[in-house]
Amino acid sequence: MKSFFEAHIWPLRDRLYRMVYLWTKDRDLSEDLLQNVFFKSVERQVDLENHPNIGGWLVKSLKNETLMHYRKTNRLTGLEGTEELPQPEIYSYENNDQLLHIFTLVDHLPQKQKDVFLLREVEEMSYEEIAKLLEMTLEQVKINLHRARKNVREKLISQGIHR
Repeated sequence: MKSFFEAHIWPLRDRLYRMVYLWTKDRDLSEDLLQNVFFKSVERQVDLENHPNIGGWLVKSLKNETLMHYRKTNRLTGLEGTEELPQPEIYSYENNDQLLHIFTLVDHLPQKQKDVFLLREVEEMSYEEIAKLLEMTLEQVKINLHRARKNVREKLISQGIHR
């Protein structure tokens, strides 16, 4: 029989790692932050067993862990900018210049729009999965995705890349 951690938390590790790596663009730091969240989840197992949204709790904990790290290292000070985490590294999908350019544009979106866009377009999650994971309403997910796509499209058009 699997433990609670093995059954409910460990299966989310790859998705959580990709998410924190997008924020930090540092493999070692991403692994350390994720390890800290896993440790906290084991400590709070009793509370989490009855939690209605374990994935959402893990994402929020991971984001908080990342923000705390940047505050402690003075790379993020005060409350201003807490919605914005460091920009992720650009993916190299077979040197596709247009795709690289799109990801550069996505990097400059507001954090909520970027998170929703990446979960939908890269992770290929459903709207319902995104809403549950990010603890948003379905309508908020759709609005943020629409705004993200619109922003990227407008920037591509203004740069003469998309018609």
